[in-house]
Amino acid sequence: MRLPKLRRPRLPRTRTGQRRLVQTVMAGCVLALLPATWLYVSTDDRLRTTADAPRTEVAVVFGAGLWDGEPSPYLAHRLDAAAALYREGRVEVVLVTGDNSREDYDEPDAMRTYLKRHGVPDGRIVSDYAGFDTWDSCVRAKKIFGVDEAVLISQDFHIRRAVALCRAAGVTSYGVGVAAAHDVTWYYGGTRELLAAGKAALDAVFEPDPRFLGPKETGVSEALAGAR
Repeated sequence: MRLPKLRRPRLPRTRTGQRRLVQTVMAGCVLALLPATWLYVSTDDRLRTTADAPRTEVAVVFGAGLWDGEPSPYLAHRLDAAAALYREGRVEVVLVTGDNSREDYDEPDAMRTYLKRHGVPDGRIVSDYAGFDTWDSCVRAKKIFGVDEAVLISQDFHIRRAVALCRAAGVTSYGVGVAAAHDVTWYYGGTRELLAAGKAALDAVFEPDPRFLGPKETGVSEALAGAR
């Protein structure tokens, strides 16, 4: 049986057709870059370093993977920044938010253990076990844990999206972008952010419910009360 030959797409032959094709491609590129542009414009005045982060009651650290049950190097850098802010008295409570969707994978507990090893008391750490993505973490910080203002900690390629989404979720946010070596993971993360920007824009507009919302928790308020 002879298979039919696939026809190559024909490019327009007329100048008008070629011009329209170019305009269509350019319009597609502009639309694809709009979400990333929104992230940069909307968060430019909200980025800080560990040296000039404002004094805020709560710091939120987003999960970034585990290696053999321990925080990945990228996640460890985020936790180091949170521990430094706590030791300097710039934050009182650290909310660690990450994935615990299966029994053998527990980002928040690994993050808690790491922070305790680096000088943050257990009573000042609050765990969110359903931070499955950035939007979920931001919505749960507001609706479940009652966080109205926070310093967010992540890598520099992700922090703008975190700030924009938390602000959309109702959390007044400042972002501390942790520098990282420009390795394969860094380039992957930067490329992924271009794609994730589109989802972020949709989340900010339509405000979907997180994968898991659940009842309100008093962990942050209790930790703050203990700090006082």
